[in-house]
Amino acid sequence: MKLVLFDFDGTLIDSAELIHETMRRTFRHYGKTEPTLDDTKSIIGLTLDIAISRLDGKPHVDDEAGEMMAYYKSLFSTVRTDLDFREPLFPGIREVLDDLFGRPDMLVGGVTGKSRRGLNFALDTHGFGPHFIVSRTADDCPSKPHPAMVNECCDATGIAPADTLVIGDAIYDMQMAKAAGATAIGVSWGYASVAGLLAAGADHIIDHPRELLSHLG
Repeated sequence: MKLVLFDFDGTLIDSAELIHETMRRTFRHYGKTEPTLDDTKSIIGLTLDIAISRLDGKPHVDDEAGEMMAYYKSLFSTVRTDLDFREPLFPGIREVLDDLFGRPDMLVGGVTGKSRRGLNFALDTHGFGPHFIVSRTADDCPSKPHPAMVNECCDATGIAPADTLVIGDAIYDMQMAKAAGATAIGVSWGYASVAGLLAAGADHIIDHPRELLSHLG
Protein backbone atom coordinates (compact mmCIF):
# COMPACT_ATOMS: atom_id res chain seq x y z
CA MET A 1 0.00 0.00 0.00
CA LYS A 2 1.28 3.44 -0.93
CA LEU A 3 0.21 6.92 0.12
CA VAL A 4 0.30 9.59 -2.59
CA LEU A 5 0.17 13.14 -1.25
CA PHE A 6 -0.47 16.00 -3.66
CA ASP A 7 0.20 19.67 -3.31
CA PHE A 8 -2.60 21.67 -4.93
CA ASP A 9 -1.64 25.14 -6.19
CA GLY A 10 0.73 24.72 -9.13
CA THR A 11 0.52 20.93 -9.04
CA LEU A 12 -3.12 19.95 -9.52
CA ILE A 13 -4.72 23.33 -10.15
CA ASP A 14 -3.51 26.45 -11.92
CA SER A 15 -4.29 29.14 -9.37
CA ALA A 16 -1.38 31.54 -9.89
CA GLU A 17 -3.42 34.30 -11.55
CA LEU A 18 -6.07 34.23 -8.83
CA ILE A 19 -3.53 34.24 -6.01
CA HIS A 20 -1.52 36.99 -7.68
CA GLU A 21 -4.47 39.28 -8.29
CA THR A 22 -5.60 38.92 -4.69
CA MET A 23 -2.06 39.53 -3.44
CA ARG A 24 -1.66 42.53 -5.74
CA ARG A 25 -4.85 44.14 -4.43
CA THR A 26 -3.80 43.45 -0.85
CA PHE A 27 -0.42 45.12 -1.23
CA ARG A 28 -1.97 48.07 -3.05
CA HIS A 29 -4.53 48.51 -0.24
CA TYR A 30 -1.69 48.76 2.28
CA GLY A 31 0.25 51.25 0.14
CA LYS A 32 3.04 48.80 -0.63
CA THR A 33 4.84 47.95 -3.84
CA GLU A 34 2.74 45.40 -5.69
CA PRO A 35 4.45 42.05 -6.29
CA THR A 36 5.07 40.81 -9.81
CA LEU A 37 3.55 37.55 -10.97
CA ASP A 38 6.96 35.88 -10.65
CA ASP A 39 7.24 37.21 -7.08
CA THR A 40 3.88 35.69 -6.24
CA LYS A 41 4.71 32.37 -7.83
CA SER A 42 7.84 32.14 -5.69
CA ILE A 43 5.85 32.07 -2.43
CA ILE A 44 2.93 29.86 -3.48
CA GLY A 45 2.84 26.89 -1.15
CA LEU A 46 3.85 28.76 1.99
CA THR A 47 1.40 29.56 4.75
CA LEU A 48 -0.21 32.87 3.87
CA ASP A 49 1.23 35.05 6.65
CA ILE A 50 4.75 33.81 5.91
CA ALA A 51 4.20 34.32 2.16
CA ILE A 52 3.07 37.91 2.69
CA SER A 53 6.01 38.64 4.97
CA ARG A 54 8.49 37.36 2.39
CA LEU A 55 6.89 39.40 -0.39
CA ASP A 56 7.11 42.43 1.88
CA GLY A 57 10.80 41.81 2.53
CA LYS A 58 10.33 40.99 6.20
CA PRO A 59 12.30 38.19 7.90
CA HIS A 60 9.48 37.35 10.31
CA VAL A 61 5.71 37.53 10.52
CA ASP A 62 4.55 40.65 12.36
CA ASP A 63 1.18 42.18 13.26
CA GLU A 64 0.91 43.97 9.92
CA ALA A 65 1.42 40.70 8.05
CA GLY A 66 -1.39 39.24 10.10
CA GLU A 67 -3.64 42.15 9.16
CA MET A 68 -2.72 41.77 5.50
CA MET A 69 -3.47 38.06 5.67
CA ALA A 70 -6.94 38.77 7.04
CA TYR A 71 -7.54 41.33 4.29
CA TYR A 72 -6.31 38.87 1.63
CA LYS A 73 -8.72 36.22 2.90
CA SER A 74 -11.61 38.70 2.83
CA LEU A 75 -10.83 39.49 -0.83
CA PHE A 76 -10.17 36.03 -2.19
CA SER A 77 -13.69 34.86 -3.00
CA THR A 78 -14.58 38.31 -4.34
CA VAL A 79 -11.64 38.29 -6.74
CA ARG A 80 -12.54 34.78 -7.87
CA THR A 81 -16.10 35.91 -8.63
CA ASP A 82 -15.18 39.29 -10.16
CA LEU A 83 -12.67 37.87 -12.61
CA ASP A 84 -14.32 34.50 -13.10
CA PHE A 85 -11.24 32.59 -11.94
CA ARG A 86 -11.98 28.88 -11.72
CA GLU A 87 -8.66 27.39 -10.60
CA PRO A 88 -8.69 24.89 -13.49
CA LEU A 89 -6.96 21.53 -13.34
CA PHE A 90 -3.74 21.26 -15.30
CA PRO A 91 -4.10 19.13 -18.46
CA GLY A 92 -3.95 15.41 -17.73
CA ILE A 93 -4.53 15.70 -13.98
CA ARG A 94 -8.09 14.39 -13.92
CA GLU A 95 -7.21 11.26 -15.90
CA VAL A 96 -4.30 10.40 -13.61
CA LEU A 97 -6.29 11.02 -10.44
CA ASP A 98 -9.17 8.89 -11.74
CA ASP A 99 -6.66 6.09 -12.30
CA LEU A 100 -5.26 6.42 -8.78
CA PHE A 101 -8.70 6.61 -7.18
CA GLY A 102 -9.49 3.21 -8.69
CA ARG A 103 -6.40 1.43 -7.35
CA PRO A 104 -6.92 -0.66 -4.21
CA ASP A 105 -3.24 -0.39 -3.28
CA MET A 106 -3.16 3.44 -3.35
CA LEU A 107 -4.39 6.05 -0.90
CA VAL A 108 -4.59 9.63 -2.10
CA GLY A 109 -4.27 12.73 0.07
CA GLY A 110 -3.43 16.41 0.00
CA VAL A 111 -0.78 18.60 1.64
CA THR A 112 -1.34 22.25 0.87
CA GLY A 113 -0.68 25.81 1.92
CA LYS A 114 -4.35 26.50 1.31
CA SER A 115 -6.73 27.01 4.20
CA ARG A 116 -9.11 24.19 5.04
CA ARG A 117 -11.91 26.20 3.48
CA GLY A 118 -9.87 26.75 0.31
CA LEU A 119 -8.99 23.09 0.03
CA ASN A 120 -12.59 22.00 0.50
CA PHE A 121 -13.68 24.44 -2.20
CA ALA A 122 -11.12 23.05 -4.65
CA LEU A 123 -12.05 19.45 -3.87
CA ASP A 124 -15.76 20.13 -4.22
CA THR A 125 -15.30 22.16 -7.41
CA HIS A 126 -13.59 19.25 -9.15
CA GLY A 127 -15.52 16.44 -7.46
CA PHE A 128 -12.51 14.94 -5.70
CA GLY A 129 -13.70 15.29 -2.10
CA PRO A 130 -14.67 11.65 -1.43
CA HIS A 131 -11.38 10.36 -2.86
CA PHE A 132 -8.89 12.37 -0.80
CA ILE A 133 -8.92 10.26 2.33
CA VAL A 134 -6.48 12.42 4.29
CA SER A 135 -5.29 16.02 4.07
CA ARG A 136 -3.45 18.69 5.97
CA THR A 137 -3.65 22.43 5.36
CA ALA A 138 -2.22 25.71 6.61
CA ASP A 139 -4.91 25.63 9.29
CA ASP A 140 -3.67 22.30 10.64
CA CYS A 141 0.13 22.35 10.58
CA PRO A 142 3.22 24.56 10.45
CA SER A 143 4.08 25.96 7.05
CA LYS A 144 6.02 23.95 4.53
CA PRO A 145 8.85 22.92 4.48
CA HIS A 146 8.17 21.66 8.02
CA PRO A 147 7.43 17.91 7.68
CA ALA A 148 4.34 17.93 9.92
CA MET A 149 1.82 17.76 7.05
CA VAL A 150 3.40 14.61 5.67
CA ASN A 151 4.03 13.05 9.05
CA GLU A 152 0.46 13.58 10.21
CA CYS A 153 -0.97 12.14 6.98
CA CYS A 154 1.25 9.08 7.43
CA ASP A 155 0.18 8.69 11.04
CA ALA A 156 -3.50 9.03 10.10
CA THR A 157 -3.30 6.32 7.43
CA GLY A 158 -0.78 4.03 9.09
CA ILE A 159 1.52 4.23 6.07
CA ALA A 160 5.22 4.82 6.61
CA PRO A 161 6.97 7.81 5.03
CA ALA A 162 9.13 5.35 3.09
CA ASP A 163 5.97 4.21 1.29
CA THR A 164 4.76 7.75 0.69
CA LEU A 165 5.19 9.96 -2.37
CA VAL A 166 4.85 13.73 -2.21
CA ILE A 167 4.07 15.38 -5.54
CA GLY A 168 4.56 19.13 -5.77
CA ASP A 169 5.79 22.05 -7.82
CA ALA A 170 7.55 24.07 -5.13
CA ILE A 171 10.92 23.79 -3.47
CA TYR A 172 9.04 23.77 -0.16
CA ASP A 173 7.24 20.59 -1.23
CA MET A 174 10.51 18.85 -1.99
CA GLN A 175 12.11 20.00 1.24
CA MET A 176 9.07 18.90 3.23
CA ALA A 177 9.06 15.46 1.63
CA LYS A 178 12.74 14.87 2.28
CA ALA A 179 12.48 16.09 5.87
CA ALA A 180 9.68 13.57 6.45
CA GLY A 181 11.55 10.69 4.80
CA ALA A 182 9.15 10.45 1.84
CA THR A 183 9.88 10.31 -1.88
CA ALA A 184 9.83 13.77 -3.46
CA ILE A 185 8.49 14.08 -7.00
CA GLY A 186 8.65 17.50 -8.63
CA VAL A 187 6.42 18.58 -11.49
CA SER A 188 7.82 20.79 -14.24
CA TRP A 189 4.52 22.47 -15.18
CA GLY A 190 4.19 24.40 -11.92
CA TYR A 191 5.67 27.60 -10.55
CA ALA A 192 9.25 26.65 -9.63
CA SER A 193 12.14 25.83 -11.95
CA VAL A 194 13.30 22.26 -12.48
CA ALA A 195 16.75 23.31 -11.30
CA GLY A 196 15.23 24.65 -8.10
CA LEU A 197 13.29 21.45 -7.49
CA LEU A 198 16.37 19.31 -7.98
CA ALA A 199 18.42 21.53 -5.70
CA ALA A 200 15.70 21.16 -3.05
CA GLY A 201 16.04 17.37 -3.12
CA ALA A 202 13.58 16.12 -5.73
CA ASP A 203 14.06 12.39 -6.34
CA HIS A 204 12.33 12.58 -9.72
CA ILE A 205 10.97 15.24 -12.07
CA ILE A 206 7.93 14.57 -14.24
CA ASP A 207 6.90 16.62 -17.24
CA HIS A 208 3.38 15.25 -17.63
CA PRO A 209 0.94 13.87 -15.04
CA ARG A 210 0.80 10.43 -16.69
CA GLU A 211 4.51 9.99 -15.96
CA LEU A 212 3.57 9.68 -12.30
CA LEU A 213 1.97 6.33 -13.00
CA SER A 214 5.33 4.84 -14.00
CA HIS A 215 6.66 5.65 -10.54
CA LEU A 216 3.75 3.82 -8.94
CA GLY A 217 4.02 0.60 -10.91
